Amino acid sequence: MIEPWEQRFRAASVGFPHWARHAPDRLVFSSNESGAWQVYAWDRATGLRRQVTDDAIGVVGGAATPDGSGVVWFHDVTGDEVGHWLVAPFETGDPRRLAPGVPDAWSAGLCLGDGLLVAGTADDDGYSIYVVEGDAPARLVHHHTEPVDAAGLSRDSSLLALQHAEHGDTMHMAVRVVDARTGAGRGDQWDGPGLGLNVAGWSPVAGDQRLAVGHERDGVQRPAVWDLSTGRRRDYPLDLPGDVEIEDWWPDASALLLIHEHEGRSRLYRLHLGSGALMEIDHPPGTVSAAGVRPDGEIWYRRASGAEPATTRTLAGTEVSAPPGERPPAGRPYRSWSFANPAGQRIHGFVATPAGAGPHPVVMLVHGGPTYAYSDTFMPDVQAYVDHGVAVAMVNYRGSTGYGTAFRDALIGNPGFPEVEDVVAGLDALVAEGVVDAGQAAIAGGSWGGYITLLALGLHPERWAVAAAAVPVADYVTAFADEAPGLQAFDRTLFGGGPEEVGELYVERSPLTYVDRVRAPVLVIAGDNDSRCPIQQVMNYVEALQARGGTVELYRFDAGHGSMVIDERVRQMRAELDFLLPRLTRR
Repeated sequence: MIEPWEQRFRAASVGFPHWARHAPDRLVFSSNESGAWQVYAWDRATGLRRQVTDDAIGVVGGAATPDGSGVVWFHDVTGDEVGHWLVAPFETGDPRRLAPGVPDAWSAGLCLGDGLLVAGTADDDGYSIYVVEGDAPARLVHHHTEPVDAAGLSRDSSLLALQHAEHGDTMHMAVRVVDARTGAGRGDQWDGPGLGLNVAGWSPVAGDQRLAVGHERDGVQRPAVWDLSTGRRRDYPLDLPGDVEIEDWWPDASALLLIHEHEGRSRLYRLHLGSGALMEIDHPPGTVSAAGVRPDGEIWYRRASGAEPATTRTLAGTEVSAPPGERPPAGRPYRSWSFANPAGQRIHGFVATPAGAGPHPVVMLVHGGPTYAYSDTFMPDVQAYVDHGVAVAMVNYRGSTGYGTAFRDALIGNPGFPEVEDVVAGLDALVAEGVVDAGQAAIAGGSWGGYITLLALGLHPERWAVAAAAVPVADYVTAFADEAPGLQAFDRTLFGGGPEEVGELYVERSPLTYVDRVRAPVLVIAGDNDSRCPIQQVMNYVEALQARGGTVELYRFDAGHGSMVIDERVRQMRAELDFLLPRLTRR
C-alpha cells in the first residue's frame, strides 16, 4: 500500500494548456502522467492526445507553432540547462532542430511568429538574439554582455520586444522594441534606477502595435500599455494591495486579464483599457498559477490551494483536460499567518499543522528565489511532513515577491542575513503561540532556500535539531565562478558586484564561512549537472563539515537544479523523511 504522501507525488498532474494562435483547438501542455514531466499535444476537435517528448530528464515547457502544425520545446540532455529548441509534428512524427544555425546555449527566450522566429541565447560571451525567417539561416541581430531576453513578437511579426539589463541591473529590467527582422531600434522604456519593467504581451489584433507591460512606479507591480504607433504609454493605477500581473489580452484587445496577488492568494480581474474600469471575476479562493482568454471570450484558469491539487477550469467550473488516474489524497489546509521581525516589520507566511493540539515538531521550510514567495498552493512535500505529525512553517522573508518592491529589494547589498533573521523570528512567533516545540525544530529548503538553511545552521546553531538543504549555494565564491551567466549577472546585482569587487561580502554571506559552528546533522541533496548551484561548491562545504566531525549525509542525483522524474522526487522526499523525522522526534 502506497502511503498518502507518496500518492500525492505520484498522482498525475496536467499543466495549463496553451493553444495555437491560428488553430485554438490545438493545445500543448505538460504532464507528469508518464512518470516524468513531458510535453503533450491535444486536439480538442479530433480527440487526439499524445505524448510528444520523451526526454530522460523531463520537460516542463512547450508551445504550439502559430498554425498548430508543430510542438516546440527546449531540449537539454543532462539538466545543466544548455541545449537547443526542437520541433515535432503535432499529430505524429520525429522531432528536428528548430533553428539549426542557433548554437547550443542557455535559453534566453523564444518567440514564434508567422514565417519568422526569434531565439535568445546566453553563454559565457554574452547574450544573443537570432532571427530565422522561413528556411533561411539564422541571423544574429543583437548581442550584449548584459542579460537580454527575447520577450515577444507583435501580432504581425514586425516588432520584437526585448527585456534587458544593459544598464547593469538584472532585478530591474528595461524594455526595448526593435524591428524583428533587422534589430533596428523602435522604442525604449526604462523607468530609472530601482524600477523594473516586464513584457506581458502584444495586442492580439493584427496591426495593433500596443504592448502590455508591468511596471513598478507605484512601489508594487501594476499594468501599463505602450502604443508603439504613437510612442505613448498609459499606466493604470489600481486601488488594490499587493502586486497585479498581466496574464492575457481579451481577443478584441479591449481589456486585459489580470491576476491580483495579495498575501499568497490570487484573484482574477478584467481591466477595461478604454475606461480603466476594473471588474473582479468570481472564482474559488486559492492560488491562480495561469489563466487565459479563449478566442470566444471564455476564461480558463489553473488554480490550487494548500489542501487541493491544481486543476484547470472554466469559470463555470468545468474541468479542462483532466489528468488520468485517481486524484491524490487531500492535504491539510494552510493558515495565513504573520509576525513581527526584530526590525518591527510585518512578515507574512503560511503554516500547515497536523491534527491535534500542539506544540508540534516543526520544519521551517524556506523558499527559493529569493525573488519568489510561498502561496496557498498544493505542495506534496509540505503534506508529507504534516502526515508524519510535523508542522510546516513557510515564511515569506524579506526579498520575497508580492509585498512591494521595497520589501523585495531589501536584500540588495545585504543578502542572506535578513532571510535568516526572518525565519528565526517566525520560529519564535510559533513557539510563543504554542503551535510548535522549540526543541523539535528543523530547517529545510531548496536552491536559495537551501542556501538560507545552511547559513542558518552556522548563524544560529543552537536552534536546529536537524536540517536538509537541496541544491543549495554552500560556498558562494566558488558558486559564482561555476554558475551560469544569468546567475552571475543576478549575483552582481544582488551583492553590488562580483567577488573580485566585493569579495569580503561574498565570504561573509557564505555558509562555508560558518561551517565550524554547525551542530545539527544535515542532509545535502545536490544535482551533478546543476548550473545554478553547481556541484563543486556543494562538495567543498560537505567535505569541510566532514573534516570538522559534523554529521552530514550527501545525496547526489544525475540531473540539474532539481528533478522532473517522479521516482527521483519520491526518493529525495523519502531521504528527507528518513533523515529528519527520527532526529526531530527523539529530543
